[in-house]
Amino acid sequence: MKRVLVVRNDKIGDFMLAWPALAMLKASSGCEITALVPGYTRQLAELCPSIDRVIEDPGKDAKPAAHRDLLKQLKAGHFDAVICLFSNFRNAKLMWQAGIRQRWAPATKLAQLLYNHRVTQRRSQSAKPEYEYNLDLVRAFLSHNGMTAMEPTTPYLRFEGSELATFRLQQAQRLGIDAARPWLLVHAGSGGSANNLSAVQYADLIRRLGESFPEAQPVLTAGPGEQALARQVADVVGEGAVVAQDLPLPDFCRLLACGDLFVAGSTGPLHIAAALDVPTVGFFPLRRSATPLRWRPLNSEGRHLAFHPPGNPGEQVEDMSQVDMTAVAAAVTPWAREFLS
Repeated sequence: MKRVLVVRNDKIGDFMLAWPALAMLKASSGCEITALVPGYTRQLAELCPSIDRVIEDPGKDAKPAAHRDLLKQLKAGHFDAVICLFSNFRNAKLMWQAGIRQRWAPATKLAQLLYNHRVTQRRSQSAKPEYEYNLDLVRAFLSHNGMTAMEPTTPYLRFEGSELATFRLQQAQRLGIDAARPWLLVHAGSGGSANNLSAVQYADLIRRLGESFPEAQPVLTAGPGEQALARQVADVVGEGAVVAQDLPLPDFCRLLACGDLFVAGSTGPLHIAAALDVPTVGFFPLRRSATPLRWRPLNSEGRHLAFHPPGNPGEQVEDMSQVDMTAVAAAVTPWAREFLS
């Protein structure tokens, strides 16, 4: 077993939750690992220490020539196995057409018929975190191939201390803030991945935390298309809040690494921050497919707090306006003293 392809060609958050599985696969097998990812996660894949090569998926809506080129790349890779952490019919057909000998995926949907190694997981029940489902699939692959699984540890993404110190000083100068103060990073955008708090709720939490941690510098982070929302939150907060925007994705990751606490909804940046093991506060709707358990970030123990609207087990509550920010601040404040004081 020399070359393994790992497929996670969906959203940023989903891709980040594959990093423990990638780390286990690399440490346990020593194989050359190639990742098939969409263009918008390519730069993240290139930062991942467990990935040796990246193949960019042009997407299902690409022109036929692009699909033919992708299949040509897959065949030229001479992969011994593929592990589809994200499985749909398109991915299943591609791997079958590429002639990859071992084709692994969760045993779900009609697409499973095109895989010759399937693991029953019942992900729709959301009985455990997404990253654990990914790890279970890799464990099954390793066991089948006579390899011992080596458990991964946090952080899954890191930058050199000297590099990060220089970057922090540069960003402090760019934003007009003090590099020596603790930075409270808040990402109000959601990318449409899940219901989210309102701008007023985020601003309310920032103000409440500011009363307990006056030295904390609030920084609103924003990805493409999220700048206006970040400025809206900063305007509601008032003096002192700044907006960090227009950063290339690798530098956005470095900015998150500079944070002393990161606050966001269930979205990609939350999972990037957690992969860095920056302490995180996350907000999730109360829905089986989007629970705090299913989409639990990658933080080590004690470095993540999750909140959702009030409701009993089994209820579906997606109205994030029901999240009481007074109660949230009361819970976050004693926990955050270790990070913001």
